[in-house]
Amino acid sequence: MIFHHKISAALVFTAIAMSAPLHAAATVDSVVLANAQQQKSKLLDTLNDLVSIESGSGDREGLDKISAYIADRFKALGGKVEFIEPGADSYRMHDTPARIGRMVQATFEGTGSKSILLIAHMDTVYLKGMLAKQPFRVEGNRAYGLGISDDKAGIATILHTLTMLKAMNFREYGKITVLINGDEEISSPASRSVFTRLGAQHDLTLSHESSSSTSDHLSLATAGIAAVTLKVTGRASHAGAAPERGLNAVYEIAHQMLQTRDFSDPAKGIKMNWTMVSGGTNRNVIPAEATAAADVRVERISDYDGVEQKVRAAIKNQLIPETKVAMSFERRRPPMESSPAGLTAANYAKQIYTEIGRTLGVSSGISGGGTDAAFASLATKNAVIERFGLLGFGAHSNDDEYILIDSIEPRLYLATRMIIDFSRGLVK
Repeated sequence: MIFHHKISAALVFTAIAMSAPLHAAATVDSVVLANAQQQKSKLLDTLNDLVSIESGSGDREGLDKISAYIADRFKALGGKVEFIEPGADSYRMHDTPARIGRMVQATFEGTGSKSILLIAHMDTVYLKGMLAKQPFRVEGNRAYGLGISDDKAGIATILHTLTMLKAMNFREYGKITVLINGDEEISSPASRSVFTRLGAQHDLTLSHESSSSTSDHLSLATAGIAAVTLKVTGRASHAGAAPERGLNAVYEIAHQMLQTRDFSDPAKGIKMNWTMVSGGTNRNVIPAEATAAADVRVERISDYDGVEQKVRAAIKNQLIPETKVAMSFERRRPPMESSPAGLTAANYAKQIYTEIGRTLGVSSGISGGGTDAAFASLATKNAVIERFGLLGFGAHSNDDEYILIDSIEPRLYLATRMIIDFSRGLVK
């Protein structure tokens, strides 16, 4: 066996015995594994605390409460903690709240040279008041709760990984920085610039979104997300007595949607789909206004310009020239593109997982939605890896969001070993 720390023979025996449920391989680090097993029930307690604080993206009161809790936990671990308030450089989008949630940044100074960034988010998609009907609960191998998978389990994983490092007195890293933001679910209007700056300052970034309950894996690439919004202004008139005096905004918006419906390019990974439309005020009134929104996904940042230019050129062709057609193009998230450094680090993580008899997938293809890891990767070629959280299911669901309890120990083992081995220069 390989041991990274000095321990007594009794502790070795105990750790080996405790590792049996995970089918530990001969190279398992028994100290890290024993600590992971000791943290399992404590992490569930942390999840109970986190889930019991409602923290929707637009709920500044709830976000202040949960950020205070998180800050206190990091301070108790010895971190230098500060709140970062959203600044004037926040990227305002149509759904950006007036008061964006603040960020919690914690810094842990070590004795080595490697710098590591750990990220997760505290905001959820749920409305205030939903907690009363769906409190934290445990049923078998599942722990349920609003936002538990996306992404309160990520916060808990970071907290208890740092708890393990402290318990083992491991300080061979140069610096560990943690950033927990409160605006991820609304495309990170305030935190995006902070992630980009910190990502460029660190040698390794581990993002703690959850992995799928049916696919234990890490991600090296995610889609970029943009939104197209069209607003047509026409003129109202009586639909029965004088329809000819009106300018039908619904007709114009329909024309614009139809002439841009084939702007997707599957060969390049570009997807553009109209997903929302509204217009009119009354059945007997020619509609004076209409709006439509499209979802855009890209695999390369450079593709944003092409999509925007194509739509802007197309909307100049109007069905009703007298109407006014206005367009906005919101770049909500950049894509995260796989890098050689990320692939090397992820493959090392796969080796770590085999030590406890588990298989870890590594996806270099575009998967799922956008991620804050993409902002962290914008200005660096260093390794940025997504899905270091627990295994979960049901994100954005009103009924069944949960994490798998038996993923706690292996994921804590993985995250802790990655920090230890990267700090020691073993990840090459």
